[in-house]
Amino acid sequence: MAQVLEFKLPDLGEGLTEAEIVRWLVQVGDVVAVDQPVVEVETAKAMVEVPCPYGGVVTARFGEEGAELPVGAPLLTVAVGEGAEGHRPAAGPGTDGGAARAGEQPGAGERRSEGSGNVLVGYGTSEAPARRRRVRPQGRASGVTAGAGTAGSGTVGAGSPGAGVPGRANGRVRAAEPVDGPVPVISPLVRRLARENDLDLRELTGSGPDGLILRADVEYALRAAAAQGGRAVREASAHPDGTVREQALAATAGAAATGSAGSAVPPGDVRIPLKGVRGAVADKLARSRREIPDATCWVDADATELMRARAAMNAASGPKISLVALLARICTAALARFPELNSTVDTQAREIVRFDHVHLGFAAQTDRGLVVPVVRDAHTRDAEALTSEFARLTEAARAGRLTPGELTGGTFTLNNYGVFGVDGSTPIVNHPEAAMLGVGRIVPKPWVHEGELAVRQVVQLSLTFDHRVCDGGTAGGFLRYVADCVEQPAVLLRTL
Repeated sequence: MAQVLEFKLPDLGEGLTEAEIVRWLVQVGDVVAVDQPVVEVETAKAMVEVPCPYGGVVTARFGEEGAELPVGAPLLTVAVGEGAEGHRPAAGPGTDGGAARAGEQPGAGERRSEGSGNVLVGYGTSEAPARRRRVRPQGRASGVTAGAGTAGSGTVGAGSPGAGVPGRANGRVRAAEPVDGPVPVISPLVRRLARENDLDLRELTGSGPDGLILRADVEYALRAAAAQGGRAVREASAHPDGTVREQALAATAGAAATGSAGSAVPPGDVRIPLKGVRGAVADKLARSRREIPDATCWVDADATELMRARAAMNAASGPKISLVALLARICTAALARFPELNSTVDTQAREIVRFDHVHLGFAAQTDRGLVVPVVRDAHTRDAEALTSEFARLTEAARAGRLTPGELTGGTFTLNNYGVFGVDGSTPIVNHPEAAMLGVGRIVPKPWVHEGELAVRQVVQLSLTFDHRVCDGGTAGGFLRYVADCVEQPAVLLRTL
């Protein structure tokens, strides 16, 4: 007897609470093996393929490409065991699965498989403690369901309006349910957003599973309140059919068309949502500017000898050494001498935390936006090992295969903006780190060398630092040491 198991979006780690479906890798009716990737999702940190811990026939998918789902929301259902082939849907237009609904549990006598334990490398698929789900009354929309639904059944076909959008059924927003006890909210950040804007969460309709209030719900309510003079939020709870919420969203869309300041938007202007990687970068940069009192110092350095040393190293047999690896080696040596810059500020405890390791981040521009992969324990690696790790992480970044763990935990960042053909910059500190070294392009320039004017390979180095962790003397000493190593690589050898 086949049983239908529900596979939910797993915990992606690093505090991530939602993900966007980028591409489905299987269709309803496909036979999948244990640990076979079934969907590609994008989080605020990376794009990953999610493997399914069950083997069998896909009977339903939840969410269309482009839809955002919270962690714990159903992704798909799989028929496993003897007779699973009988769960293949009959061929026909508009069919995208069986009648499985989000939130349904296996019937009496059925047993859930423990799964393979390999949903995401580094995070596993161990099941969370069982959680009882509310049973919705008959005739009520059951949320998002992929399948050949019938009129009035509350199911939504994958190709129907509203399919794949949490909280929508048959194109309408799900009505609010009475809230007993604490208001279900997806994260503390959402509570803080509501609190800072004097928004009562009890008056909102959650669009997540079981009425879970998502960040999008709070943002919708705030925009709707602004568009209707605050009436939309206050009146939402008085209309159980959700019409006020829909009207508020429509009013918000109309207000957006005229611009945030009320001025008309000229034809041809484009609005680009800040979400995914770009949205995460925007939030992090804004937070850095708000919280970190940063300062920048810079110096020009003669990189001629460093370039000659690299050429000599690469002329010998063995792996080639990259310039960024040499700069990283210089950074780790400088941080050993000036550990104040390898730190972070714990604002709640009012303490500076100095790290005993260097996890070196480096800025990498990709088609998906700016990302900062992290080289773990960079202080323990030589130039050859650093070159190899930089190459691996850069390739993974461009392919969108970086894991959340490879994008977090940095203690210091190296930013080589010289690859864009610019000389200098005042970079924003990568919060919650305390400093970032920027490196401009290396170009021939007139330079006084040994008392005579000569053409030398010159680079501008800049250091942006959190002024709370050190004063200008420490920052200047760090930057001067880096410049000395660039100008005379033997300085680095003497301090190792």
